[in-house]
This record gives sequence, C-alpha cells and structure tokens, in this order.
Amino acid sequence: MNKVIKVPTALVSGPGQQSALMLNGCSVIEQCIHSMEAKGTMYLEEHLLLIVLEGTVTLTYGKQQYTLGKNDMILLKKAISVQYDKVGNPDNDNIYDSLMFSLKDDLLKTFLASSEVKVPKIEGEIKTAVYPMNECLVAFAHSLKPYFYNDSIVHPGQLRLKIMELLYDIAECNRNMFLQILQLHQPVRAEIRHVVEQHYASPVSLLELAYLSGRSLSSFKRDFQMVYNTSPALWIREKRLEKAKDMLETTLMSVSDICYTLGFENVSHFSRIFKQYHGQTPSVFRS
Repeated sequence: MNKVIKVPTALVSGPGQQSALMLNGCSVIEQCIHSMEAKGTMYLEEHLLLIVLEGTVTLTYGKQQYTLGKNDMILLKKAISVQYDKVGNPDNDNIYDSLMFSLKDDLLKTFLASSEVKVPKIEGEIKTAVYPMNECLVAFAHSLKPYFYNDSIVHPGQLRLKIMELLYDIAECNRNMFLQILQLHQPVRAEIRHVVEQHYASPVSLLELAYLSGRSLSSFKRDFQMVYNTSPALWIREKRLEKAKDMLETTLMSVSDICYTLGFENVSHFSRIFKQYHGQTPSVFRS
C-alpha cells in the first residue's frame, strides 16, 4: 500500500513537478512531466475535475476504474481515496500533461446562484464517467497555460472569471457532467454501512462521511447508532487501529505514513491509542 497524498494540499504546499494557481474556493494544479509511468494514491479534500491534455491516466475508486486519454475529463466527488496510474505519451517524449481543478462547495453554490444557466431536475443518480472535451473546452484548457508561467501575479478576479467560464462551458456542452455538478451540491442519500465500510481506512472526517452518505452530521450520527449500536467515532477508531496493525505486519510503510494515511491526528496520538488498544506501541509491535 502506498502513502496517500492529500489533494490539493500536498500538491500546492509540497515540492513536486507541478504548478498551482490559487483562489478562495478553487485550486488549479498543472502537472506536466516526462514519465514512463507514475503510480500512487490520492485523497480528495475537495471535488476534483481532472482534464488530461497529453498521455493517459487510469483511476481506480472502489470497484470502478476509469481511463482518460488526451482531451478527456472526469469529475470526482470529494472525500474519497483514488489510486492513479499515469503514463506519458511514448510518441511525444513520454509527456503526461494534465490540469486538476479542486472545487469547493461554496464556489459551486456561487455559480449556481449567480449564473443564468437553467438548472434541470435530477432524476436518479448520475454515475461518474469519462467524457471527451469538445473544441471549446480544449481551447479553454490551453488558455490557462500562460497563467502558470507568467511572472506577474495572477489577480484572483481573473482566475475566478476563468473558473466560471469553465463551469458555463460544461453546463452548455456536457449535460451529464453538469448534472454531476448539481449532484455534488445535493448528494444522493446512501446506505450507512456501505459508506463507512468503504471509507473508514482513508483520512476522512465524520463530517465528510456524513456528506458521502447524503446526510447532515446529526442525521449521520443518529442513523449510524441505529445500525452499529455504537458511536461512529469509536467504531472508526477501532477499525483504523485494526487496519494499522495489519499494515504494520504486511507493508513497509513507516509508522508516520500509516498514521496519516489512516487519518490519525499525529504520530504521538496514534502511538498512544495504538498501545491502549493493542498493548504495544506501533514501533515495538513491528519489531
């Protein structure tokens, strides 16, 4: 199991082969690398719109797998862990080039409230899918490129207009993806057991689990108690401690990486509660 990187935080604040544009409500990450292959796992802190301009990437989430090629795009909801496998184009110097738009709920609310786009009624869940971009969206993606390499400061107002332009283009050109955006704003109610079993081993908060289940935090806690006869915080902590034990036995990941991958606050807190539960600190248990 690989260390999980948090997107966008890790890509914006850490070293790497990417550039970033920042706006309150949205981050845009450009990644242009020369690589035969790059694999890993990312945890989405915000909704992610991924656009591939060169190369291919395969994304795996649960039992679902999606492959994007040149000029493809996909929209993924927040609070999920996704495995990725990026491959550069062998016919173009192994270049992999993409844009990652991390979209906060407030930005989507602002767009839906201020735009003149007609909001259709959603009938049933709109499944995640890969969509080809039309000429308008391809041109938009390339129009952002100069902003990453311009020495002058990009004004937040400029970037906000560009993001609104993108959302308008999607609303006009791709009905299903626009319906997906509406669904992010009003998530579909899901079965509690399925949600927590799928996500407890990722660094997800109770508030994010409530979102994924389509409930308010209070409703999520109440429904969880009815299903498991315990609090979600206690159940998740025990499941994560069991998972941590398994990872210490079966992987070469460091104690620190295991701690943060599973969503514990810090290493000292993780070590203390691990010892309370298993009788030994993680380091002693592994040795």
